Amino acid sequence: MSDSAASDSAVPAHFQSFLAFDYGTKRTGVATGNRLTRSATGKNTIQAEGDARFTPIAALVREWQPDALVIGVPYHPDGAAHENTRLAQKFARQLRGRFGLPVFEVDERYSTTEAIASGAKDADAASACIILEQFLRSLP
Repeated sequence: MSDSAASDSAVPAHFQSFLAFDYGTKRTGVATGNRLTRSATGKNTIQAEGDARFTPIAALVREWQPDALVIGVPYHPDGAAHENTRLAQKFARQLRGRFGLPVFEVDERYSTTEAIASGAKDADAASACIILEQFLRSLP
C-alpha cells in the first residue's frame, strides 16, 4: 500500500482512527479524529523543534493508539513544492520510521489561513483539524 495522498491510494476500511499533524519548524498542530464521525478535534500544539517533538508525539500515539497518521504537506498556490514541502515530507518519513504506522500526506494549502480566518485560538491545532477533516472527507 502506498502511504501517500489519500486520493492516490485506497485507505483500508479497518483504519478507523487517525492522529493528524500540521507540521511547522517551531510548532506542530495536532488533531485526532475517526472515520465513523468524519470529524476531528484539536489537541495541544507541540512547542518543540527537531527531534524534541517526537517525545510528545510518542505520548500521543500511546494515548490515542491511532490506526494511521495524517500529515499536512504545504505547496505553493500553483502546486509547486518549496522548502517547507520537503521538510513536511521528511517529517512524514520520520513518523513512519519511528512509529511503524501508515502515514498519509494531505495537501494543506491554505489550512492555516482558514484556521486564522475562523478565529481559532490555536491556529496550529485548528489547521491540523482542517487537514484531518479534509482527509476524512476523501475516504469512501
